[in-house]
Amino acid sequence: MVCMERAEQTGGIINARDMGLVCCRRCAQVWPDTTHRCGRCGHRMSVRDPHSLQRVWAMLLMGLICYIPANLYPMLRTRTLFSVQQDTIVGGAISFIEYGSYFVAAVILIASVVIPLAKFMAIGFLAISVTRPSSVSAHQRQLLFEVVEYIGRWSMIDIFVVAIMSSLVQLNTLVAVQPGIASLFFALSVIFTMLAAQAFDSRLIWDVQAQSEGAQRHE
Repeated sequence: MVCMERAEQTGGIINARDMGLVCCRRCAQVWPDTTHRCGRCGHRMSVRDPHSLQRVWAMLLMGLICYIPANLYPMLRTRTLFSVQQDTIVGGAISFIEYGSYFVAAVILIASVVIPLAKFMAIGFLAISVTRPSSVSAHQRQLLFEVVEYIGRWSMIDIFVVAIMSSLVQLNTLVAVQPGIASLFFALSVIFTMLAAQAFDSRLIWDVQAQSEGAQRHE
């Protein structure tokens, strides 16, 4: 009876919570909503994660804090026979531009500056959008969340490049390339933003959408 009333309110759409079901976020097995632990993988079950937004903001803030020194300190330290050069992320991109390597400079700026800043803003927007009305549709916000999760795996490209260069360019006293302290902060920033995206419960997007539609119908 409750499901039928809910179907009338939502235009015939019934979700798992309305049917008294809950899905395990680890193995995707469906159980009754009274289940406390998944019988398949042992993961703790919850209809909605009550502490999702707190973890999102905590991880996002830590990622932002680590991102600041990642851009201030040297990412790469190049030592030659007569000199030592230390480059920040932006400084390294500028050096490539001066050498005429515009494509490499563009890749560095996009992967190390544009994408991280876009991820910070996207995750922050998603966290805010589930607490107050938003002009962006639920489908668009869900797509944004999936994009942020997808590009997270490619965020370590700078660290991989630095690690490969450090291992290959070691010519004793002639030339040596070593990672700078910024590489550690950048890696931590990427890890925290990935954890922030994983902590976000995307089901909250649709809960807000359903509440908004229900309020409009009552009006």
